[in-house]
Amino acid sequence: MPNIPESDCYQTIASYASGVYKEKGSKFLAFAYPVSNEDKIKEYLKEVKKEHFDARHHCFAYRLGSDGAVWRANDDGEPSSSAGKPILGQLLSFQVSDALIIVVRYFGGVKLGVPGLINAYRQAAADALQHSVIVTKYAKECATLIFPYSQMNQVMKLLKDFSVDIITQQFEQECRLSFSVRQSHFSDLSQKLNQIEHLIITS
Repeated sequence: MPNIPESDCYQTIASYASGVYKEKGSKFLAFAYPVSNEDKIKEYLKEVKKEHFDARHHCFAYRLGSDGAVWRANDDGEPSSSAGKPILGQLLSFQVSDALIIVVRYFGGVKLGVPGLINAYRQAAADALQHSVIVTKYAKECATLIFPYSQMNQVMKLLKDFSVDIITQQFEQECRLSFSVRQSHFSDLSQKLNQIEHLIITS
Protein backbone atom coordinates (compact mmCIF):
# COMPACT_ATOMS: atom_id res chain seq x y z
CA MET A 1 0.00 0.00 0.00
CA PRO A 2 1.48 3.38 -0.98
CA ASN A 3 2.30 6.10 1.50
CA ILE A 4 -0.63 8.51 1.44
CA PRO A 5 -0.63 11.90 3.21
CA GLU A 6 -2.70 11.84 6.38
CA SER A 7 -5.23 14.37 5.13
CA ASP A 8 -8.06 12.39 6.70
CA CYS A 9 -6.84 12.43 10.30
CA TYR A 10 -8.13 14.74 13.02
CA GLN A 11 -8.27 14.97 16.80
CA THR A 12 -11.12 14.16 19.15
CA ILE A 13 -11.57 13.25 22.81
CA ALA A 14 -11.36 9.60 23.83
CA SER A 15 -14.07 9.58 26.51
CA TYR A 16 -16.24 11.66 28.83
CA ALA A 17 -14.50 14.32 30.91
CA SER A 18 -15.64 17.17 33.15
CA GLY A 19 -14.46 20.56 34.37
CA VAL A 20 -15.57 23.34 36.67
CA TYR A 21 -15.15 27.10 37.08
CA LYS A 22 -16.42 29.28 39.93
CA GLU A 23 -16.88 33.04 39.90
CA LYS A 24 -18.65 35.29 42.46
CA GLY A 25 -20.83 32.48 43.75
CA SER A 26 -21.80 31.18 40.31
CA LYS A 27 -20.71 27.66 39.46
CA PHE A 28 -20.08 26.53 35.88
CA LEU A 29 -19.99 22.75 35.40
CA ALA A 30 -18.61 21.55 32.07
CA PHE A 31 -19.20 18.12 30.52
CA ALA A 32 -17.28 16.95 27.44
CA TYR A 33 -18.41 13.98 25.33
CA PRO A 34 -17.08 12.27 22.19
CA VAL A 35 -19.91 12.26 19.62
CA SER A 36 -20.32 11.31 15.98
CA ASN A 37 -23.88 12.44 15.19
CA GLU A 38 -26.55 14.92 16.25
CA ASP A 39 -28.85 12.22 17.68
CA LYS A 40 -26.21 11.40 20.30
CA ILE A 41 -25.83 15.11 21.06
CA LYS A 42 -29.57 15.43 21.71
CA GLU A 43 -29.39 12.40 24.00
CA TYR A 44 -26.56 13.88 26.10
CA LEU A 45 -28.32 17.26 26.29
CA LYS A 46 -31.49 15.56 27.52
CA GLU A 47 -29.53 13.65 30.18
CA VAL A 48 -27.71 16.74 31.47
CA LYS A 49 -30.87 18.85 31.56
CA LYS A 50 -32.64 16.09 33.49
CA GLU A 51 -29.80 15.70 35.99
CA HIS A 52 -29.28 19.45 36.42
CA PHE A 53 -32.92 20.52 36.14
CA ASP A 54 -32.40 23.18 38.82
CA ALA A 55 -29.64 24.99 36.89
CA ARG A 56 -30.48 28.28 35.20
CA HIS A 57 -28.67 27.65 31.91
CA HIS A 58 -27.49 24.61 29.90
CA CYS A 59 -25.24 26.09 27.21
CA PHE A 60 -23.35 24.00 24.68
CA ALA A 61 -21.27 23.80 21.52
CA TYR A 62 -20.18 20.95 19.27
CA ARG A 63 -18.15 20.18 16.16
CA LEU A 64 -18.65 17.15 13.92
CA GLY A 65 -16.63 15.62 11.08
CA SER A 66 -12.99 15.49 10.14
CA ASP A 67 -13.03 19.19 9.22
CA GLY A 68 -15.46 20.31 11.93
CA ALA A 69 -17.73 21.69 9.21
CA VAL A 70 -20.88 20.74 11.14
CA TRP A 71 -21.08 22.81 14.30
CA ARG A 72 -23.42 24.69 16.59
CA ALA A 73 -23.13 27.04 19.57
CA ASN A 74 -26.10 27.68 21.89
CA ASP A 75 -26.39 30.37 24.60
CA ASP A 76 -29.56 28.92 26.21
CA GLY A 77 -30.84 32.29 27.42
CA GLU A 78 -27.50 33.90 28.24
CA PRO A 79 -26.68 37.18 26.43
CA SER A 80 -25.93 36.61 22.73
CA SER A 81 -22.50 35.03 22.08
CA SER A 82 -21.55 35.06 25.77
CA ALA A 83 -21.71 31.28 26.29
CA GLY A 84 -21.97 29.07 23.19
CA LYS A 85 -19.24 30.82 21.21
CA PRO A 86 -16.67 30.79 24.05
CA ILE A 87 -17.33 27.05 24.44
CA LEU A 88 -16.95 26.54 20.68
CA GLY A 89 -13.79 28.61 20.80
CA GLN A 90 -12.19 26.06 23.12
CA LEU A 91 -13.06 23.19 20.76
CA LEU A 92 -11.30 25.17 18.05
CA SER A 93 -8.38 26.09 20.30
CA PHE A 94 -7.81 22.45 21.29
CA GLN A 95 -8.33 21.47 17.62
CA VAL A 96 -10.88 18.74 18.38
CA SER A 97 -13.95 17.63 16.44
CA ASP A 98 -16.60 14.95 16.99
CA ALA A 99 -16.92 16.51 20.44
CA LEU A 100 -19.69 18.13 22.49
CA ILE A 101 -19.26 20.37 25.53
CA ILE A 102 -22.21 21.30 27.73
CA VAL A 103 -21.71 23.92 30.43
CA VAL A 104 -24.33 24.13 33.18
CA ARG A 105 -24.55 27.38 35.17
CA TYR A 106 -25.79 27.68 38.73
CA PHE A 107 -26.36 31.38 39.41
CA GLY A 108 -24.70 32.70 42.55
CA GLY A 109 -26.67 35.92 42.94
CA VAL A 110 -24.11 38.31 41.45
CA LYS A 111 -24.29 39.25 37.76
CA LEU A 112 -20.98 38.75 35.94
CA GLY A 113 -21.66 40.92 32.90
CA VAL A 114 -20.98 39.78 29.34
CA PRO A 115 -17.14 39.84 29.63
CA GLY A 116 -17.38 37.85 32.87
CA LEU A 117 -19.71 35.30 31.31
CA ILE A 118 -17.47 34.89 28.26
CA ASN A 119 -14.50 34.22 30.52
CA ALA A 120 -16.42 31.83 32.78
CA TYR A 121 -17.81 29.67 29.98
CA ARG A 122 -14.41 29.64 28.25
CA GLN A 123 -12.60 28.61 31.45
CA ALA A 124 -15.11 25.86 32.27
CA ALA A 125 -14.91 24.41 28.75
CA ALA A 126 -11.11 24.60 28.80
CA ASP A 127 -11.00 22.77 32.14
CA ALA A 128 -13.09 19.90 30.73
CA LEU A 129 -10.81 19.61 27.69
CA GLN A 130 -7.70 19.76 29.87
CA HIS A 131 -9.07 16.73 31.71
CA SER A 132 -9.76 14.93 28.40
CA VAL A 133 -7.55 12.42 26.63
CA ILE A 134 -7.14 13.72 23.08
CA VAL A 135 -6.70 11.03 20.41
CA THR A 136 -6.29 10.86 16.64
CA LYS A 137 -9.26 9.72 14.58
CA TYR A 138 -9.58 8.99 10.86
CA ALA A 139 -12.40 9.91 8.52
CA LYS A 140 -13.86 6.74 7.05
CA GLU A 141 -15.52 5.75 3.77
CA CYS A 142 -17.99 2.86 3.64
CA ALA A 143 -18.84 0.49 0.78
CA THR A 144 -20.40 -2.90 0.06
CA LEU A 145 -18.84 -5.60 -2.12
CA ILE A 146 -20.71 -8.29 -4.06
CA PHE A 147 -18.52 -11.04 -5.50
CA PRO A 148 -18.49 -14.77 -6.28
CA TYR A 149 -17.24 -17.15 -3.61
CA SER A 150 -14.39 -18.18 -5.91
CA GLN A 151 -12.86 -14.70 -5.46
CA MET A 152 -12.95 -14.85 -1.66
CA ASN A 153 -9.20 -15.24 -1.01
CA GLN A 154 -8.27 -12.43 -3.41
CA VAL A 155 -10.81 -10.04 -1.88
CA MET A 156 -9.92 -10.80 1.74
CA LYS A 157 -6.19 -10.43 1.14
CA LEU A 158 -6.73 -7.00 -0.40
CA LEU A 159 -8.97 -5.87 2.46
CA LYS A 160 -6.37 -7.04 4.96
CA ASP A 161 -3.63 -5.12 3.11
CA PHE A 162 -5.67 -1.91 3.51
CA SER A 163 -6.59 -2.60 7.17
CA VAL A 164 -10.32 -2.22 6.57
CA ASP A 165 -12.96 -2.62 9.27
CA ILE A 166 -15.52 -5.24 8.25
CA ILE A 167 -19.06 -4.22 9.22
CA THR A 168 -21.15 -7.16 7.90
CA GLN A 169 -20.36 -10.24 5.87
CA GLN A 170 -22.37 -12.99 4.23
CA PHE A 171 -20.49 -15.76 2.47
CA GLU A 172 -22.56 -17.95 0.16
CA GLN A 173 -22.33 -18.68 -3.56
CA GLU A 174 -22.68 -14.91 -3.97
CA CYS A 175 -20.82 -13.10 -1.19
CA ARG A 176 -21.71 -9.73 0.32
CA LEU A 177 -19.39 -7.74 2.54
CA SER A 178 -19.69 -4.21 3.93
CA PHE A 179 -16.63 -2.39 5.21
CA SER A 180 -15.18 0.97 6.21
CA VAL A 181 -11.69 2.20 5.41
CA ARG A 182 -9.70 5.38 5.87
CA GLN A 183 -10.96 8.02 3.47
CA SER A 184 -7.53 8.67 1.99
CA HIS A 185 -7.12 4.96 1.17
CA PHE A 186 -10.53 4.42 -0.41
CA SER A 187 -9.71 5.46 -3.98
CA ASP A 188 -6.63 3.24 -4.23
CA LEU A 189 -8.45 0.28 -2.67
CA SER A 190 -11.41 0.74 -5.05
CA GLN A 191 -9.11 0.72 -8.07
CA LYS A 192 -7.56 -2.59 -6.97
CA LEU A 193 -10.95 -4.13 -6.15
CA ASN A 194 -12.26 -3.17 -9.58
CA GLN A 195 -9.53 -5.32 -11.12
CA ILE A 196 -11.11 -8.43 -9.57
CA GLU A 197 -13.33 -10.20 -12.04
CA HIS A 198 -17.12 -10.20 -11.40
CA LEU A 199 -16.82 -7.96 -8.32
CA ILE A 200 -19.29 -5.10 -7.80
CA ILE A 201 -18.72 -2.14 -5.42
CA THR A 202 -21.70 -0.17 -4.13
CA SER A 203 -21.76 2.74 -1.70
